[in-house]
Amino acid sequence: MVSFIGEYKYSIDQKGRLAVPAKFRKDLSGGAVLTRGLDNCLFLFTQQEWEILMKKIVALPLSQANSRAFSRLMLAGAMELTLDSQGRILIPDYLRKYASLSKKTVMTGLFNRLEIWDENAWQSYQLKTEKESTDIAEKLSDLGI
Repeated sequence: MVSFIGEYKYSIDQKGRLAVPAKFRKDLSGGAVLTRGLDNCLFLFTQQEWEILMKKIVALPLSQANSRAFSRLMLAGAMELTLDSQGRILIPDYLRKYASLSKKTVMTGLFNRLEIWDENAWQSYQLKTEKESTDIAEKLSDLGI
């Protein structure tokens, strides 16, 4: 089982390559999938975690507009990747544009996936979330968290 955690700052090179933290490379060595995420970031999954998510997505009812929209967001933009010999991934232009990635990025580990953020967007999101943390925690209290 994968357990991605932490926050890592990296730069995208001129060719669109981004280093993956060394501690995560083994988990991604069997293949990875990069796709549009939520909140204007990118999601990076191991092949195994992607297959779990994909089965849930394709089971959504086709008759519901939200199901179709979510399926298109996650599946149409997905790209299978392999790490290069230096532990980097190549982020396609359309995904860099979607996430407004500049040179400086932040890669965050969220247990079963990594998220790739533009550094400024991540800082803004993080500040907003930290300010609202008490309200968020109260809303989640019904879940036993």
